[in-house]
Amino acid sequence: MNTLALGPSWLDPDYLIQTFGPIGVLAIVFAESGLLIGFFLPGDSLLFTTGLLITTGKLDMPLWLMCTLIVAAAVLGDQVGYLFGRKVGPALFKRPDSKLFKQENVEKAHEFFEKHGPKSLILARFVPIVRTFTPIIAGVSRMNYRLFITYNIIGGVLWGAGVTILGALLGKIDFVHQHIEMILVGIVLISVVPIVIEVLRSRSQSKKEQARGDQGTPGDHDAPGTPNPPRGRHAKR
Repeated sequence: MNTLALGPSWLDPDYLIQTFGPIGVLAIVFAESGLLIGFFLPGDSLLFTTGLLITTGKLDMPLWLMCTLIVAAAVLGDQVGYLFGRKVGPALFKRPDSKLFKQENVEKAHEFFEKHGPKSLILARFVPIVRTFTPIIAGVSRMNYRLFITYNIIGGVLWGAGVTILGALLGKIDFVHQHIEMILVGIVLISVVPIVIEVLRSRSQSKKEQARGDQGTPGDHDAPGTPNPPRGRHAKR
């Protein structure tokens, strides 16, 4: 099966599976689920391709066993991320940027966690980059461990087994084989939609807050750099 290279050839799902086999798939799922260096690895497209190769007989592994191992790798990855977050704590937010670490990724994951609470552990599974940092943020926030485990397992099953089974089911359709490049591109695009929506929503909210601040500062239009909103937590007491 030839797939469209969505990046470097060594990140192509088909190449990774054919080269490293099931062990490679499990290692990638584990790393992307909770290790800081795993955020750039393919997730959704890798699982989808794994299911597709199994159903076509190109990967000699029972689907149920592969799904079980993938779920285990995903859950353990999040577990490591959580423990890392508890150990590192607030120091993570002060860590300088590097080639494999960007502070903005931590901040996005923190905002995602604060907005959605415990269920973010499930939702983040389907959002690239965010799924790597969210369990770490949960550890930094010292989320209740039992609650973490519960949502971690649910998210691992829905994402790990769900996307793999989806690939296996669609892999039986001729159209999917004939347009696999388009399918994988679609998966990548769909997976980044939540990020785009969140960015646009954040920008819109910032503009609204700025507009409210400007409207609530009579007589200060000549000094926009010195806002003095009349109410709210910044109001004069």
